[in-house]
Amino acid sequence: MKRYVQYGCGFTAPVEWINYDASPTLRFERLPVLGKLYTRNKQRFPENVKYGDIVKGLPEKSGMSDGIYCSHILEHLAYEDFLTALKNTWLILKPGGIFRGVVPDLRSAVLNYIEEYNYVDAPANELMRNTMLGTEIRAKSVSSIIKNLYGNSKHLWMWDYKSLAFELKKAGFINIRQCSYGDSNDPFFNLAEEEARFFEAVGFECQK
Repeated sequence: MKRYVQYGCGFTAPVEWINYDASPTLRFERLPVLGKLYTRNKQRFPENVKYGDIVKGLPEKSGMSDGIYCSHILEHLAYEDFLTALKNTWLILKPGGIFRGVVPDLRSAVLNYIEEYNYVDAPANELMRNTMLGTEIRAKSVSSIIKNLYGNSKHLWMWDYKSLAFELKKAGFINIRQCSYGDSNDPFFNLAEEEARFFEAVGFECQK
């Protein structure tokens, strides 16, 4: 039986995939009793989502995954953690297995900034908000500080295709290409992908 792994799945967790997420909320929801009573979020993680952090390493055997997918996850990692994530992804993938993903496109954001520079009042503000870089409001309360410390909503390192391809090659991946929504030859990826996630984003596909 083929094995497909998605990390950073959020609420998109196809039953045909092994789905992981590193959200602290997921960890809390999985607590006995207390987790069941937690109703702050309107939507709960699907029952088939497991807690797992690609940087720390997923509980997957080396060389056993036919395909791995991640969507809008890698930009939330610091650069060194990103390199660790690529290393761990490579380790659990089978030889010839496919690694496919999508991240916000820094090049697209910069081109929009340049194009709109003369037409908006505060172009830098627009760029910072659109890329989720910088800090608009500094955390002051204890709860906000804890949320910022353990949450992962900020973009820590943005990517364009050229830079992604460079790092993927260094990590040992081959047959690297820029991809679009739904264009994989492996139909299993169609179960995990969402078209809206590819808007102003860059998709990539490669193999071990």
